[in-house]
Amino acid sequence: MATPSPNPHLSMSINGGATVSAGWAATQPRRRRTVDHSSRSCLLRPSYGSTRGFGTRRIAVRSASQKNSSPPLMTTEQEAEDEVVLESPAHFRIYKSGKIDRLNRPPVLPAGLDEATGVTSKDVVLDADTGVSVRLFLPKLQEPSKKLPVVVFFHGGAFFIESAGSETYHNYVNSLAAAAGVLVVSVDYRLAPEHPLPAGYDDSWAALQWAASAQDGWIAEHGDTARLFVAGDSAGANIAHEMLVRAAASGGRPRMEGAILLHPWFGGSKEIEGEPEGGAAITAAMWNYACPGAAAGADDPRLNPLAAGGPVLEELACERMLVCAGGKDVLAARNRAYYDAVAASAWRGSAAWLESEGEGHVFFLGNSECENAKQLMDRIVAFIAGG
Repeated sequence: MATPSPNPHLSMSINGGATVSAGWAATQPRRRRTVDHSSRSCLLRPSYGSTRGFGTRRIAVRSASQKNSSPPLMTTEQEAEDEVVLESPAHFRIYKSGKIDRLNRPPVLPAGLDEATGVTSKDVVLDADTGVSVRLFLPKLQEPSKKLPVVVFFHGGAFFIESAGSETYHNYVNSLAAAAGVLVVSVDYRLAPEHPLPAGYDDSWAALQWAASAQDGWIAEHGDTARLFVAGDSAGANIAHEMLVRAAASGGRPRMEGAILLHPWFGGSKEIEGEPEGGAAITAAMWNYACPGAAAGADDPRLNPLAAGGPVLEELACERMLVCAGGKDVLAARNRAYYDAVAASAWRGSAAWLESEGEGHVFFLGNSECENAKQLMDRIVAFIAGG
């Protein structure tokens, strides 16, 4: 599938970290290593086999005039496939072969007591074979006998980067647990492209079911699973939506009180009203490498919930929903279209909308002390409390 070419002037942050204004680029293929073929017209014939490593089998490269005369020029299969096709500066670079360079690996913070907030965290491995785990955050208990709402949180990072233990998400979820007084289960799902979707969705679904069944001692003793929420930012908010769809398909189990979608990563094959030129191409390019097996491409209902043949929004398995967007986010129009569609459907729940004026994608992760980030956190806290 050809990689779309979005507007090179568009700018977006994946995780709101140190490079908040990082730009996206679905590049014209380029190689880190090149073979000089002078002025001759050559045909590369790379193999599209494994995406997880390459041997050094050599393949022939000939010009049309050389077909029956001179020996072929030679290049390695890896050189032929070592082309950059998708790049987010300071975040990641993906090659035609399917390899990925993660350019910015934030430090992974250890679990334990945060003395500043009083929140204690711990890691629990859910599947020893895959390494899927969760990090639980338990706030300081004001009333030890009072059960706390349980929030299952899915981190963002475009399905390609970040983790539950990364500095970015450990600090954000720690703050959420403290501010809202909730027990948070932050999911460390497997990442694409090494583990293409639906691996991340499947891991998240398993973690949600695990949390709902209160198999952990902290959840059993301190969590109120009758007050279960799903939440996430960007790709994590996309995952949260998919959890609502899967729960609906499972007869409304697990039952969820609410969903908090922070700047959800939605897309489609065509731009919608209000979406900047090239915006749809960004998500289409990303989706192509996160979920290469999607028959509908960018109109896969997991990426485009409003596409024809997608899930019936009126069946979303939660009672309340909060959808948030950044006014200057490339995804803002998609976020609003999703909220409007849910609110206009026959869904029996209540939907709320919050737009942070003048802010970009997941701004609150990189600037948690700004006024808009504080207002957003206050809104999330009120929503969980029932407001």
